[in-house]
Amino acid sequence: MRALFLRSGKPPPVMGHPPFIPSFHVFQLVWSVMLLRLAPFLFVLFWSSGFIANKVVSGHGEPFTLLVIRFGFVLALFGLWIWWTKPQWPTASETRQAAITGVLIHGMYLGGMLYALRSGMPAGVAAIVGSTQPILTAVLAGPLLGDWPGRRHWSGLILGMFGVILVLWPRLGIDPAAGGIGVLSVLAVTGALAGITLGTLNQKKHGMSGDLVVLTAVQYASAFTASLILALGTETMVVQWTSEFVLALLWLVVVLSIGAISLLLMMIRASAVSKVTSLFYLIPAVTAVMAAMFFGESLNWLQLFGIALVMVAVFLIRSTSPAPAPTAHD
Repeated sequence: MRALFLRSGKPPPVMGHPPFIPSFHVFQLVWSVMLLRLAPFLFVLFWSSGFIANKVVSGHGEPFTLLVIRFGFVLALFGLWIWWTKPQWPTASETRQAAITGVLIHGMYLGGMLYALRSGMPAGVAAIVGSTQPILTAVLAGPLLGDWPGRRHWSGLILGMFGVILVLWPRLGIDPAAGGIGVLSVLAVTGALAGITLGTLNQKKHGMSGDLVVLTAVQYASAFTASLILALGTETMVVQWTSEFVLALLWLVVVLSIGAISLLLMMIRASAVSKVTSLFYLIPAVTAVMAAMFFGESLNWLQLFGIALVMVAVFLIRSTSPAPAPTAHD
């Protein structure tokens, strides 16, 4: 039989080897690669939409009370997923670091921003302070993690910051004659900036191993506990339940607290810290466009120019690689 195939010029059949059929793991790998490539764009859209949804819910309750409700729903969803999939639980050290990260990223950042806005700080000022996170992260990532940005990276960071200022300048709304910004507002927004910066660095340094879903659930559990303590101690915990509030809350729970945060943690795991946090420069610009679409806020030529600068800055930052740690001669 083999001689017949050799004379005909055709290769003999290979017995015992069925045709290759891609397994589920192959499809899972392809999906993971595609999701990682799309993650930056999805993250910017999701996170920016959070400002729109928060504007809707902010008039229906106090800041930490809203966080308690939001985190409670998120924990319920994560709990069902963990019960269904039964993933491996992280070690005590991993759980502890995830809890610390959760208090910093979710509780301290969101709580600080909401408290600052409720205390009278203009939303534009709070957004500008929050957008400086990449600079603070890049400064601290070098000595703490050895993730040193290069000169081109620093140029992108500075250019992005200038672009954000141009985008938000017409919406700052500062009126010194009316008393300006209170001390509590400044402390709250500064604490929010410190929280998300330190949380990002702590996640990069300690939170890279273990099941991502379980670690994220631990983060929300710690943030829920901290928010509940603050709500019980400082707020009335009265909420006005309307259809508008419920829809916005569902968006915050599913798209922001699960979708955007999962994308953020996934990108932190796969990329340099300073590159991931550079995406936050895009958020004020995209938020300004969304506000124009949903609330009729117009964009002038100065804001459009600032958006262009932000896009260029993010391109510069994401197209560079981390530089080595500086020596005594640098």
